[in-house]
Amino acid sequence: MANASQITSIPNLITIARIVAIPVIAWLVIMADPGLRLFALVLYVLAAASDWVDGYLARKWNQTSPLGRMLDPIADKLLVGVMLVVLAYDHTLSALDLIPACTILFREIFISGLREFLGNTKVVLPVSMLAKWKTTTQLIAIAILLLVPAMPVLDVIGTALIWLAAVLTLWTGIQYFRASWPHLSGDTP
Repeated sequence: MANASQITSIPNLITIARIVAIPVIAWLVIMADPGLRLFALVLYVLAAASDWVDGYLARKWNQTSPLGRMLDPIADKLLVGVMLVVLAYDHTLSALDLIPACTILFREIFISGLREFLGNTKVVLPVSMLAKWKTTTQLIAIAILLLVPAMPVLDVIGTALIWLAAVLTLWTGIQYFRASWPHLSGDTP
C-alpha cells in the first residue's frame, strides 16, 4: 500500500489532478458550447502537458514511486480513451475515423492487460521511445481535433494525425506483443 508521502508527492498529485480533470474536460466538450470547448481545450492541453511535468519532477526530485509508475500510464490512457469517445460522440470524428480510434482503444486496453499479466511473472516491458512518440502523437491529434469546430481547416491535419497515431499505436502494440511472446508461450527458462 502506498504511504502518505507517496500519495502527496507533487508528481503524484499532478497525475491525480490529470485524472480528476478528465471528466471535467469531457463534460465541457459534450456541452457543445464554443466557449466551453475552448476552455476544455485549455484544460486538455494542461492535462496532456502535465504528463511530462510529473515525470520530470519525479525524476528531478527523486520522488518516483510505485504509485506514480502505476497511475501515470493509466492517466494517459484515460485521457486519450475518454477524449476519443467524446470526439466520436460529438461527431468530430467521422465514421471512418472510428477505425483509428478503435485501434487505439484496443491496443491500449490489450497492452495494459498484457502488462498486468506479465507483472505477475515479474517481467517488465519497458516503454520504448516509439511508444512515447505514439502517446505524443495521440495527444496532439486530439488537441487539434478539439479545435476543428472553431477552425474546420484543421480537420485534415487532425484526421491525418489520428490515423498516424493509430499506425504508431498498432506498431508499438505489435512490438510489445512480440517481446512478451516468449513469456506467454512458455518458451522462457
